[in-house]
Amino acid sequence: MPDMNIAEQPSNNLADQAANTADDAIKSTQRATNNAFESLAGGVQNLRQQAAPAINRVGALAQQGVDSVRDTAQQLRERALHATDSTVSYIKEEPVKAMLIAAATGAGLMALLSLLTRSGNRG
Repeated sequence: MPDMNIAEQPSNNLADQAANTADDAIKSTQRATNNAFESLAGGVQNLRQQAAPAINRVGALAQQGVDSVRDTAQQLRERALHATDSTVSYIKEEPVKAMLIAAATGAGLMALLSLLTRSGNRG
């Protein structure tokens, strides 16, 4: 039987070497994978840091746009209210003139509408 142990030793050494080589390959692959993930995570972090100022600028510009629209709408409401108040005051002070202006404006609009409908029927 001692001859058999001697014969088994080289095959055991080969098996051990193969197992060690496989372990080394696995560990090397794990290191490469970990390095790749760390690199990817670093790249994502860099992109996030670079994108944050741009996102903040877009948000600020959007807020400025909303504020501008709100201010413009408020100004239009104030102007419309002022125009309404002025019109009511004028009608109270000059009712006959106001009626004549309203009648002339209505007649002018009717004439314009009549011209437009005739032009539409011809074309």
